[in-house]
Amino acid sequence: MHDENLFNTIRDLAKRYETRDFIDADPSQFMHKVKGGRNQETIAFIAQSISYGSRKQFLPKIQALLDASKGEPFDWMRNGGFREIVADDDHCFYRLYTCKAMRSFLEAFSLLINEYGSLRDFVARHTQNSDCMSALDAICNWFSKHDSYHILPRNTNSACKRLCMFMRWMTRDNSPVDIGIWSDIIRKDTLIMPLDTHVMQQARRLGLITSNTTSMSTAKKLTQRMKEIFPDDPLLGDFALFGYGVDEENN
Repeated sequence: MHDENLFNTIRDLAKRYETRDFIDADPSQFMHKVKGGRNQETIAFIAQSISYGSRKQFLPKIQALLDASKGEPFDWMRNGGFREIVADDDHCFYRLYTCKAMRSFLEAFSLLINEYGSLRDFVARHTQNSDCMSALDAICNWFSKHDSYHILPRNTNSACKRLCMFMRWMTRDNSPVDIGIWSDIIRKDTLIMPLDTHVMQQARRLGLITSNTTSMSTAKKLTQRMKEIFPDDPLLGDFALFGYGVDEENN
């Protein structure tokens, strides 16, 4: 159902919250701290893998990894520098992640970089019709195949929230937040809404969806609703739902 008042509210929220200030407390900040596309995509991919729970806890964790790379995360990953600070043992790395699980993720990522040249090159080779879903499938399959499925989802049956967020960062161009360095290999109209419990709650309150399940199916349904408002750039809606939640908290 087309509700012009609702759509105008969402357009206004997106415009109000997609600003440079959004970055300050968001994991997208790290890709803005390094130079060069390979460094940006590398630290962004590492950042998305840890971005859950309390921002006060995971933002310093990501910063520590970036500091260890000395501002050159691509070479750090390619050359195995991460092995100096991420042990291959069962101690806690972050919340539910053991050091062994994180090490396995980084080893699989390093192998991908060394085999394909970069994450971008891997995605470009394995993506059909510049479609985001195809890229998500390829990424999940690679890490699952290399026994690193504790950090990334085994497959795309789940909502793949963090990976969808990463794809937004890489693909959306002309944005003060998203860097759009993959805009030539992934079409932004194929991006999928990063869906978690908070986003789903906001979307339900606005009447955009009715589902209570954080699945890929629900994420696609929400994306289709956002395409009614932003046909060429549905993930503008991600900023709108974030903003709606902030506005509600402040009222």
